[in-house]
Amino acid sequence: MTIQATVCFILRDNEVLLLKKSKGLFGQGKWNAPGGKILPNEEPQTCAVREVFEETGLIVENTEQIGLLHFYKNSQRENPDWIVHAFLAHQSIGVPIDGREGRLKWFKIDALPFDEMWEDDQYWCRLALEGTRLEGWFYFSGDFENLMDHRIKVKPPPNQI
Repeated sequence: MTIQATVCFILRDNEVLLLKKSKGLFGQGKWNAPGGKILPNEEPQTCAVREVFEETGLIVENTEQIGLLHFYKNSQRENPDWIVHAFLAHQSIGVPIDGREGRLKWFKIDALPFDEMWEDDQYWCRLALEGTRLEGWFYFSGDFENLMDHRIKVKPPPNQI
């Protein structure tokens, strides 16, 4: 069964807030945007706002869905293991606070720690952070160990559809 989740990139003065996942959690040791699993009957945007607050203490406003990402493991190409709704938040209220999910840090958008992020991030994060709407398909070997293949489709802005 496909897991539905969100990530939300919080932007501030040409920087983005990332979270380094705590040991023992899915994605441990990797920097990623805050996010998590969508609850039953929860809208993706509501989940993104909730997860950001739970993981950072920040209240985000004016979130914008920027991407839809499909992740497959064990090199299979039938049904994705994860579908992740990616959001941008241009405004936040509060001060980020580290929690059990991990450590928080602001990074310059042009200096992201790709060597400590998921392998797929290098192919789509910059586009998303620039405001490019996209859909991506990422195929990993094993249990998301190595990226074997990927495809990214750039979508037109909503007012040009």
